[in-house]
Amino acid sequence: MSDERDFYGHWFRDGSVPDPMHSAQKGMKPELPKRFYKQAHIVERDGLHAVALDGRVARTPAKALLGFSSPDIAQALAGEWNAQADHIDPFAMPMTRIANSAIDGVCQTRQAVIDEIAKYGGSDLLCYRADTPAELARRQNEAWNPVLEWSVRNVGAELTLTEGIIHKAQPPEALAAIARTVSTFDELGLASLHVITTLTGSVVLALAVARGHLEPEAAWAAAHVDEDYQIELWGSDEEAQQRRAWRWREMEAASRLLGMLR
Repeated sequence: MSDERDFYGHWFRDGSVPDPMHSAQKGMKPELPKRFYKQAHIVERDGLHAVALDGRVARTPAKALLGFSSPDIAQALAGEWNAQADHIDPFAMPMTRIANSAIDGVCQTRQAVIDEIAKYGGSDLLCYRADTPAELARRQNEAWNPVLEWSVRNVGAELTLTEGIIHKAQPPEALAAIARTVSTFDELGLASLHVITTLTGSVVLALAVARGHLEPEAAWAAAHVDEDYQIELWGSDEEAQQRRAWRWREMEAASRLLGMLR
């Protein structure tokens, strides 16, 4: 018998998972695989700390070893597996999914991922400001200006602000500085950075979290200044709250991985 176990068995071998919002709208629950192991733990394999399920090393959907140089990261992923109940729910395992993405995807397309993350600097959320109402503009300035000032000092990227949503080209030297900083991360760091960048719409916020300048909660609040202001005015619906909770879980997982990489 093989001593290896892929994460989902025969289920979703391409690493995809069902969209919970789509399932909820159709009034059905996604079919989840039954838990097939008693305990997840850590073993040494190929010079790495690997996740093992009942002694058999776990594999990504592409059959790569789920192993890391950091024992803390491997232990954190094992914790997600041990937290599963009778069925395995991928949405309750965000760090595992990020790790799968890093190993199966980023390792093969590293430069493309760097370019995609750095591209956000050209239209970073923090650069697009409201002129009215005055209260929203004040909140944006208060939350965003200090992060942009940090970026100048620590990334070397001085981005240009604009009012409204019309695109404004950023200085090439600022974009180059962002790309250089992004390129310093390893594959797991890039996968985590990509998650935060896409969730917040800001590579500056993502880098601030990755470098330990901002706590994830502060970056999340900064990314939602506009949304929270609208919620105060008009309220929020249950579906939007649920979607935001799912997105925060992804943000929290990516931030935790970046913290362990520092």
